[in-house]
Amino acid sequence: MVVPSPAVRSITSPEETPFYIPATGSTSRPRRTLKANDTFAVVDSHGDIGASSGEPDGIFNNDTRYLSRFELTINDLEPLLLGSNVRDDNAVLTVDLTNPDTYIKNRLVLPKDTIHIVRTSFVWQEDFYTRFSIRNHGNHRATMSIALAFANDFADIFEVRGMRRARRGTHRAEVLGGQDVFFSYDGLDNVERTTSLHFEPQPDQISDSHARYNLTLAPHERKSIFVSVKCNGKPGDETAHFLKGMALASRARRDRRGGTIAIGTSSDVFNQILERSLFDLRMLTTETAEGDYPYAGIPWYSTTFGRDGIITALQMLWCQPRLAHGVLTRLAAFQATTIDPLNDAEPGKVLHEMRNGEMAHLREVPFGLYYGSVDSTPLFVLLAGEYAQRTGDIETIRSLWPNIEAALGWIDDHSATDESGFLRHSRNNTDGLANQGWKDSFDSVFHADGRLAEGSIALAEVQAYVYAAKRSIAKTALLLGFADQAARLEQEAETLAVRFDDAFWCEQIGTYAIALDGDGRPCEVSTSNAGHVLFGGLATPEHARRVVQGLMSPRFFSGWGVRTVAAGEARYNPMSYHNGSIWPHDNSMIAVGMARYGFKAEACRVFEGISGAASYMELRRLPELFCGFRRQKRQAPTLYPVACSPQAWASGAPFAMLQACLGLQVEPERNRIRLIDPMLPPFLDMLILRNLEIGEHQIDFALYRYDDNVSLQILRNKGGIEVSVSHLSAQDGGA
Repeated sequence: MVVPSPAVRSITSPEETPFYIPATGSTSRPRRTLKANDTFAVVDSHGDIGASSGEPDGIFNNDTRYLSRFELTINDLEPLLLGSNVRDDNAVLTVDLTNPDTYIKNRLVLPKDTIHIVRTSFVWQEDFYTRFSIRNHGNHRATMSIALAFANDFADIFEVRGMRRARRGTHRAEVLGGQDVFFSYDGLDNVERTTSLHFEPQPDQISDSHARYNLTLAPHERKSIFVSVKCNGKPGDETAHFLKGMALASRARRDRRGGTIAIGTSSDVFNQILERSLFDLRMLTTETAEGDYPYAGIPWYSTTFGRDGIITALQMLWCQPRLAHGVLTRLAAFQATTIDPLNDAEPGKVLHEMRNGEMAHLREVPFGLYYGSVDSTPLFVLLAGEYAQRTGDIETIRSLWPNIEAALGWIDDHSATDESGFLRHSRNNTDGLANQGWKDSFDSVFHADGRLAEGSIALAEVQAYVYAAKRSIAKTALLLGFADQAARLEQEAETLAVRFDDAFWCEQIGTYAIALDGDGRPCEVSTSNAGHVLFGGLATPEHARRVVQGLMSPRFFSGWGVRTVAAGEARYNPMSYHNGSIWPHDNSMIAVGMARYGFKAEACRVFEGISGAASYMELRRLPELFCGFRRQKRQAPTLYPVACSPQAWASGAPFAMLQACLGLQVEPERNRIRLIDPMLPPFLDMLILRNLEIGEHQIDFALYRYDDNVSLQILRNKGGIEVSVSHLSAQDGGA
């Protein structure tokens, strides 16, 4: 019997979704992001916070906004922007500003472009630092007023996202001496949160909302103002010296270089895309008690997400395997051990999301430790198996084996409730997520006529993750000496494959259904989820061919990438979150799936599309998603208004697609690297990989494209690593 989900009221519009992120308007000032561990800052291109209403500006720590306004004026006027740049390593923001024309009683007293202000900001540990370097480039003495307006709301991240609260805690502000302002907030969760602002030198005027400096500069004279913002500090707490703190922030970025491959290509633009992606991952990767973990994205998801962290680790596994170690260890530490319906927790289930804000503490949102994802658990098992095969680190997997077995137990227990053996999901808490796959919008799972799927849902890609997880971890079980368990896992995977194809294949539309609803009816809609079936190796070769044909058709492929839903489907909307937009991480998994089945040319086309989109993005940064409109000549892709940028699995996407096109596999037990049908996309004529590691060994090699062929040149080989090139026919998907 198919087990129905608990009776819940259907959601019919986005504003009824509990955690909907509204887009309230647009701003002419682009956003800049800085981050160090659990503190991040979102400022505009001027370096201001709160200058535009409705924007997610602020300094945030552990899901709370510690500063909601920080605006600079010169003579009470908005300065003119000259330039605004985040340094390549994401450690420091530099903004160049100048004064506008200033009049007093219709008399010009300070001509424009006389005063140059360099605003330099960074985040280090829990603190935000800014230096204003002010120089008079005129030939006459200049007198001016430099003012800083600031405010604090201690808003929870879900309030910033648009949720309303009936009650809040108590907020206080006080000026301490002549250089410090102290904000405190006694939350309803009995947690005191504080923000300390320190000004150096002492302002001429200071209040709990403004600081003002009356400056007189001789020709070419320079003066500096320093401001530090400390989260959860006490009045008088020492902060780092500005230059020392900036050096430490930069060094922390450099220190994360360890264990990361260096990639150079014939394309300067693509080199910039890779460099930006790598530095974004370094910024998002956060030191936790269990190891480094890639937080999902800024501003909405700067915390531990199970699915996002696992997929990012899978994308980077070939070139940065240490990241997977931290992901596995942290998720194992927070694996559910008890039943808690409010958090959708059940023994063996792997975390979906972790939150530390006031609303999570009070359970006004269910995300303190929330387990409402159906795919995090099989993906955890998959990552464990793939990590073992990439690194040969069997001891780590041995220590995690109880967690892996608990995860497999949860998968099997929940699959057993379905007569066909599929893993389904339904929420236990009506305030939680209704859809618990990666497309978790209220309207992302629907039938051909647009009706939303109801009941307990079996998603196509989830079955593929289960299949891939069992096959991968079976190989690891063999290495650990668990031969019987390995054989059982292989048999379970094969049984699932037969059942899946019978239940999910839709001949009429030539692809796999996105899901089976609570009554076992297939949702016959053409979606990108079918590409994840290829990723997991669950498709038959013939059906894989037809899926690839569909994904590369104009209905799906916009020129920039594969849409989440094909044009023409009932709920298709290229501006929607999940029903027609383009997600880089989704495309990376599709490309990996295509390459798995031997469709390298198609994988390279997807790679080329996503890379082309990145070339138009500010900072060459791939966002969480962008709109699915058809590619037009000499036009950039259309942005999605509230996308996270940076986003971890978007940053990992180019690395996964590169591996897919190269067919690169690492075999540590043989000290060997295999390149299976390697292909370079048309925009790359040459590729150099340096410091690719197998244990303590390293290798550098170059690949050169000649039409559809690739030649290999070994540049350095430390440790006798073997490199083999194989030319195979289309894969069966299970290889």
